[in-house]
Amino acid sequence: MFYGTFWALVFGFTLSGAIQAFVTKNRMERVLGNHSPKVIAKASFLGAVSSSCSYAASALAKSLISKGADFTAAMVFMFASTNLVLELGLVLWVMIGWQFALAEFVGGAIMIVLLTLLLPRLFKNIKRQASSLQILDEMSAGKATWKDACGYTIGDFTMVRVELLIGFIVAGLATLVPVSFWNRLFLSGHGLLSSIENALISPIIAFISFVCSVGNVPLGAALWHSGISFGGTIAFIYADLLAAPLVLIYRKYYGGKIALRMTLTFWFVMSLSGLITEGIFKTFNLVPKVMHHKMSMNHIGFNYTTVLNVIAFAVLLWVYQMYRSDSSAQSEFAKDLVCGMQVRIADAPASGEYEGKMYYFCMPGCKEAFFAAPEKYL
Repeated sequence: MFYGTFWALVFGFTLSGAIQAFVTKNRMERVLGNHSPKVIAKASFLGAVSSSCSYAASALAKSLISKGADFTAAMVFMFASTNLVLELGLVLWVMIGWQFALAEFVGGAIMIVLLTLLLPRLFKNIKRQASSLQILDEMSAGKATWKDACGYTIGDFTMVRVELLIGFIVAGLATLVPVSFWNRLFLSGHGLLSSIENALISPIIAFISFVCSVGNVPLGAALWHSGISFGGTIAFIYADLLAAPLVLIYRKYYGGKIALRMTLTFWFVMSLSGLITEGIFKTFNLVPKVMHHKMSMNHIGFNYTTVLNVIAFAVLLWVYQMYRSDSSAQSEFAKDLVCGMQVRIADAPASGEYEGKMYYFCMPGCKEAFFAAPEKYL
């Protein structure tokens, strides 16, 4: 799974670093500064073409918010970048059938509509809180260089490296669990009740079992062939943004209370979207027949993945070389000891002295947490 997602991680985090360094707050507010239908459509398109893995998408969304993007627009971007992407559709088509590839885009559009309706009502104060995450102000952004962007890229990797490791380990262990075990968790033969239960439970299974929206397709296909409902399978595929390590990352980015609300909202939206998609496909007789057999694991696009990984490795070497090329450049950044984020010292949103040493933070909340219990972080 790491082999299949390495390139997306590198490209996603590199793009996130570039956004933090080069994109000014005013520019981002002009492009994604609200959640009007036009802006939501734009965020959906930009997310789809960015084609990120779940971890990189969360970093990109955080960077967009820190630069002034509307929270709802940033979340739509994050969902689109992991669920409305061509490679996911191709993998679904090959492994399960064209109906699932079509359902990816139909259900993805439904999720975006639901998010647009729910998020502004459930996260009314998120704009004010997220603004404290701003990393570069308008003046410093104009002087940014690629060395700065590489510093932010390395910082983002450093911040979530533990969660990434946990995600890959959990995903690997999940492949060792017999499909029959998962199958016993889902109702079957009870009509609408089975569909509702399957759609509600499958995102919870995704919470503990996978890495990204492409990486969980094999398990999703196995569940489908074992008898889970069409809507339940779709909800499972959608639930890439509910992986346990990602929830921990949300907690680092936005705080515990907001992360919990995000998780519950995402779960509801994914489950409901799966149910609605199943209803639409049943209406038009597009739900394929379940074929109970052991699925063969086809390897998709050796050349496609290999070439992208080679390019990504070269990019990663360049990023690291830029970051390490000048010792003075490293002294421009400091690590926020609370959340692990890399902070540019000259533009740190918060700082404070403790026992004769200066510490820098990505937002006032991290500063408050540090000085409340400094021994916890030192």
